Amino acid sequence: MIPFDFEYVKPKTIQETTNLFHSLAAEKKTPLYYSGGTEIITLGRLNLIYTDAVIDINALPAFHTIRFYENYLVIGAGVSLTKVEEENPFPLLSKTVSEIADRTARNKISLGGNICGGIYYREAVLPLLISDSLVGIAGRAGLHYHPINKVFNREMQLQKGDFLFNILIDRTYADLPFVSVKRRQQWNVGYPLVTVCALKKGEEVRMAFSGVCPFPFRSVEMEVMFNDKSYSLEDRVRRSLQYLPKPILDDVEGSSEYRIFVLQHTILDALHELEGGPNV
Repeated sequence: MIPFDFEYVKPKTIQETTNLFHSLAAEKKTPLYYSGGTEIITLGRLNLIYTDAVIDINALPAFHTIRFYENYLVIGAGVSLTKVEEENPFPLLSKTVSEIADRTARNKISLGGNICGGIYYREAVLPLLISDSLVGIAGRAGLHYHPINKVFNREMQLQKGDFLFNILIDRTYADLPFVSVKRRQQWNVGYPLVTVCALKKGEEVRMAFSGVCPFPFRSVEMEVMFNDKSYSLEDRVRRSLQYLPKPILDDVEGSSEYRIFVLQHTILDALHELEGGPNV
């Protein structure tokens, strides 16, 4: 059971939703948006989050749809990870989310919930960072689109009362060679030691990472090293590690030294694949 009572509302438009949030905040309440609800339930039971007003955004039109519009794949932030996996509109994203949690959890976890959630792995964002996706952010002024690499810095940089409504991905990225690898300490379900997502656009390799630091990231400096073919593959990987952000995670899943060891070999494997092998 969640150890607190809360008010529950379910608006039907973006404007109504954001107005409700600010009205409730003005009443000195602590509103939270509700989509899949997994974090509210899990963290609420542990007294790690609190709310006295839940705003259910599942009734918003197009919040749960996957469609193509002109040159873009458009995915509503309320779409479950299972739906992304099964419909497979962007194979790199589908492969990545298929490794998050277990099937029962993926049925409830929404794409937006994983990207914006408090659990810092946020692996679903990795394919979006390397495909230059746009994110639709809903706020009091309506729905506005921003390059994800401008508004995601370790986490989504949202103003109070704003929420992620949908994601736009240039449909050409769906056909590019890719690698998505998740390394765990043990078992087939669990948090990552390292998750690496990579794709090759033209002659350029791009990568984004989770599990290495207490936040997901894409490093342009590391990509410069990956793509500098005046060095051997091993040297390119080794040189790239100097640009790892800090801190490196050091916890029960794995020490910082072990994570870097696993990361180095996973990057090497990914580069091998993208230089002439099948997707993994």
